[in-house]
Amino acid sequence: MPQDPVHREETELNVKTRPKTQRPPMYKVLLLNDDFTPMEFVVHILERLFAMSHSQAMQVMLTVHRKGVAVVGVFSHEVAETKVAQVMELARRQQHPLQCTMEKE
Repeated sequence: MPQDPVHREETELNVKTRPKTQRPPMYKVLLLNDDFTPMEFVVHILERLFAMSHSQAMQVMLTVHRKGVAVVGVFSHEVAETKVAQVMELARRQQHPLQCTMEKE
C-alpha cells in the first residue's frame, strides 16, 4: 500500500541525523601546597568555594599537604577561572600565600 506524501516526508525527517555538538573543554582547578597557609584556612576554602563536606575538605587538604598539589574540581573555563580568582582573593585578604591554578583537562 503506497504512503501518502505527507507521511513519507515525516518519515524522512526522522531518519536524518543531528550533527554532534562538541562539549566545551574542561579545566582542572588545582590547589598548591605552601609552608605558611594554615590547614584550617584551606579546609574553609574547600568547604565554602567548592561545596565540600568537612570530611572531604580534610581529605583534599591532606592530599595537598602530602603531595604538594590536588585537583579540587573540574569545571568549564569560565567557572574554573572564577574559582581560581575567588581562592586567590580570599587568600590575599587573609594574607596567606595559598596558590590556586587551572589547567586544561
